[in-house]
Amino acid sequence: MHHNTQTHQTIGKPNQNSIRQIMIVAGEASGDLHGANLVTAMQSLNPNFRFYGIGGNRLKKAGVELLAHSSDMAVVGLTEVITKLKMILKVMRQLKISLKERKPKMVILIDYPDFNLPLAKAARKQGIKVLYYISPQLWAWRKGRIKKIKKTVDKIAVILPFEAQMYQEAGVDAVFVGHPLLDVVKRKFSYKEAIKRFGLQEGLTTVSILPGSRVSEVVRLLPEMLQAAEILAKMIPAAQFVLPLADTLDLQLVQSIIRRYRAEVRIIQNETYDVIGVSDIAIVASGTATLETALLEVPMVIVYRVSNLSYNIGRQIIKVNNIGLVNIIAGKSIVPELIQDEANSRRIAAEVSDILCSKTRREEMKLHLSTIKDKLGRPGVAGRVALLAYDMLSLR
Repeated sequence: MHHNTQTHQTIGKPNQNSIRQIMIVAGEASGDLHGANLVTAMQSLNPNFRFYGIGGNRLKKAGVELLAHSSDMAVVGLTEVITKLKMILKVMRQLKISLKERKPKMVILIDYPDFNLPLAKAARKQGIKVLYYISPQLWAWRKGRIKKIKKTVDKIAVILPFEAQMYQEAGVDAVFVGHPLLDVVKRKFSYKEAIKRFGLQEGLTTVSILPGSRVSEVVRLLPEMLQAAEILAKMIPAAQFVLPLADTLDLQLVQSIIRRYRAEVRIIQNETYDVIGVSDIAIVASGTATLETALLEVPMVIVYRVSNLSYNIGRQIIKVNNIGLVNIIAGKSIVPELIQDEANSRRIAAEVSDILCSKTRREEMKLHLSTIKDKLGRPGVAGRVALLAYDMLSLR
């Protein structure tokens, strides 16, 4: 584990008086949020931690010195990779140089494996401790990466219950800390307050549309979701449609797609959990949003679509029966998944109306969703990860 016997060993807590530099790298929006909560928790343990690295507005607000903004690093699709590669390599070089020049006490890596694993290797070469928080979803694909993680990471804090066992079996020091969404997914308003605030009508059937947080997902899925809304509006005249806008998306883009369809959809910004919370059902792009919807115990239909080439390659590699995180965690299909050609407007509308029309199916789904929360651990996740990092530092 590269312990330097020459360095002064601090037993217990690190010296409160010495400034300790820590590098943190979060390449995507969710990592930025969970990273910021972790930074805040670590600074409350010791105000002398100084953070620098890559993240978004939340990490910046938490006092992290950003060498690059995560929005400049986010890549979707091969063509984007090529245009952004130069910038990504430049940032990687900067970070590697900083390992030698700033000599951080620790590197904290959040998800984003294609970038973070090579960085972990560079940190290990310098004898710097590496904590990986929110591990890449290796259980679904690229299990060969576990070997790489074992060689380059000191400890991994995993957020899904079954991940810890998988890593431990491979000889990686993994700890299940619980899912950070448990501390984040909360409603601020009562049903009546939210309905009024969003300009919705009380007593109508509210359907929320969550087309994903990446432009490529929205372009691929939103048209089918909007056509499904058109069909549903005819089947259920007392329906109203809402779209909570992910903060990674451009309002104009979403508006320009909605304008092409007859369905009336109200876009609401910065209030995702309350929008989902007042909904009777949600049409959700596969991803983290399915888990957020589950934690709010709202019935849903999961929609997933990628290019046929990606899907066919993925089918060869991916070894899971379900695609939706909710179903994977439950260990069975508790909500319907519409994948590829099945993810069309007619099928979406049929599933939604079937759930809305069957009280038994709806109640059963809600009951299953309420068990998801228990499987994800306990709140206070950032605090637990902060203590893990603290313990790792005290061994230096």
